[in-house]
Amino acid sequence: MNELPAAYAEYLQGRDESFIDTVLPVLKQSVAEKTHGVRITMNPHELQARTDPTIPFGEIFEGVD
Repeated sequence: MNELPAAYAEYLQGRDESFIDTVLPVLKQSVAEKTHGVRITMNPHELQARTDPTIPFGEIFEGVD
């Protein structure tokens, strides 16, 4: 597997296992494709991650949907 970009690795630091289990597959997908960054959406009862063509590869945008 390719190394995660520094921003992705830093983003995961200090996160709990459940959070990492949700987000890491999408980060890996982004690394495999090398074309899009990742959007993380957090709501009170839901966490979603997806690659996003509006975000440059290697970057993460986190927000509330």
